Amino acid sequence: MREIVQPGVRVAERIQWAEARGRAFKLTLESGLPLLEAARRGFAAQGFAGGTLNITGGALGPFAYVMPALSKTSEHAAFYSETFRPQGLTRLKLAAMTLGVRDGAPFFHCHGLWTEADGRANGGHMLPEETMVAEPFEVDAFGIDGAVFAAEPDPETNFRLFGPVASEARGASTNARAFALRLRPNQDVATALEGFCRDRGIARATIHGGVGSTIGARFTDGRTVEPFATELAISSGIIAPGASALEAKLDIALVDHTGGLAEGRLVRGDNPVLMTMELVLEAL
Repeated sequence: MREIVQPGVRVAERIQWAEARGRAFKLTLESGLPLLEAARRGFAAQGFAGGTLNITGGALGPFAYVMPALSKTSEHAAFYSETFRPQGLTRLKLAAMTLGVRDGAPFFHCHGLWTEADGRANGGHMLPEETMVAEPFEVDAFGIDGAVFAAEPDPETNFRLFGPVASEARGASTNARAFALRLRPNQDVATALEGFCRDRGIARATIHGGVGSTIGARFTDGRTVEPFATELAISSGIIAPGASALEAKLDIALVDHTGGLAEGRLVRGDNPVLMTMELVLEAL
């Protein structure tokens, strides 16, 4: 399996996790608000401080993002591009968001694909500080209570990354057992999730959200993405019994550091994490 050497100290715990309770719900993001504030308000109205969003449409503007890029120093294995600010309305095709906290305030990590006003298809990492909801649109949300994604320095990658930590329950209405997860670098996404479920006796699970990066990509239809630095969103994911064991079926979308876009189902066993992969796993 492909591997990228990270510049920092390898952390022994390869899956960072916290158990919580959760609930799926529909959320309409209000227009005229920063995307971060629109998401925060929607979750707060349901009694949650954070969780995940899966987005399959919507309009943003103003809008700002970065793309994956090669690192110019040895401090990081890969880095970000300059900031892009396309004019006019940007129409989302799909996106996944993790809503958590940084420095004690709401923050999000969001990757997706979209079409800009000039017709150009693109993708990358949306910037919370500069992205506004231009028109109201509905999204699929999953709130978690008893855990939160918090941005903290990561000694392995030298980035400040979202990771799940236990938090005091707020008493939100929930109906599901949930796990907030972060997969660390150089482990296959699918088999890591399968192993996590197997170790806890979870026979079936649904993935909510899913924001991170893989070392290129290998798809079940034979297509490959060779550029190693990506920004990835999981558009749908389940873990269920397969022919002989648990199998994760993960449909994703990504942009690589050359600007290439790709969508498809990941091959099990050959799609290692580059920097991080954060998501919520709902045990069924």
